[in-house]
Amino acid sequence: MGSFSIWHWLIVLIIVLLVFGTKRLRNIGADLGGAVRGFKDGMKETGEPPAEAPPRVVDRAGTTYEAEKRENRSS
Repeated sequence: MGSFSIWHWLIVLIIVLLVFGTKRLRNIGADLGGAVRGFKDGMKETGEPPAEAPPRVVDRAGTTYEAEKRENRSS
């Protein structure tokens, strides 16, 4: 009763194939592989320095706004 034999695992595999079908299992495997690949790529990108944050502007009321740098165009 402690461990399963190879025959138990084969029966479970056959039942899973009958319930889900090979196409759905293939799609699940492809999605899982894509997620793992994306995770690995994300971990590689952590070595890059972060992008500069935009400057912050504080008005008289103490509210903070994100600001864009604008160039003065005097004609």
